[in-house]
Amino acid sequence: MPVRAFIFDLDGVLTDTAEYHYRAWKRLADEEGWPFTRQDNEALRGIPRRESLLMILKGQTLPEERILELTERKNRYYLEYIREVSPGDLLPGAREFLQELRAAGLKTALGSASKNAPQVVQQLGIAELLDVITDGSSVARQKPAPDLFLYAAERLGVPPAECVVVEDAAAGIAAARAGGFRSIGLGPVERVGAADVVLPSLEGVRLEQLLPHLLALESR
Repeated sequence: MPVRAFIFDLDGVLTDTAEYHYRAWKRLADEEGWPFTRQDNEALRGIPRRESLLMILKGQTLPEERILELTERKNRYYLEYIREVSPGDLLPGAREFLQELRAAGLKTALGSASKNAPQVVQQLGIAELLDVITDGSSVARQKPAPDLFLYAAERLGVPPAECVVVEDAAAGIAAARAGGFRSIGLGPVERVGAADVVLPSLEGVRLEQLLPHLLALESR
């Protein structure tokens, strides 16, 4: 089974907006009098906004209209912060790897839970390196459900078995595996160890070195 496409998460893979998410959630939590730490923020990697809020609430129940108000307020804060994002915020190796995939004739897609992903992609200056952009508005069920990656693969016109998902979150790796994708996990083994291939980042990654490892996974 060949590799014909790569589907990338955004936060923590192509750029690191985790700090902006932390600042937005922290601002909201401080206003509401909730405890919220950087460790709490780490647990939210790859988790959509509403589910993130429910995790922060730790079992506290709120009316749906209150949940909507809180998530929209957090998003306003986040949008304020990401105005600072520029091409210089691409993570090391990200642009080079996307360009290499393009040169090799492989298809590329973004599969991000963030509904702000299209805006961030434009600010990063990589829209022309992605064939398809899917985000949190694209499907009803979010990661760890495989729906977002399946939708991206469908739009690419490539079967999941011929796509590789690149993720930095446990929820994203779980989604990739559930959808029948090969997966690359970026980050510590404790977080992305369930991926087929684990790398510290995209810095220095070359397709010719990576492909043999991915193609060997056919025998699983």
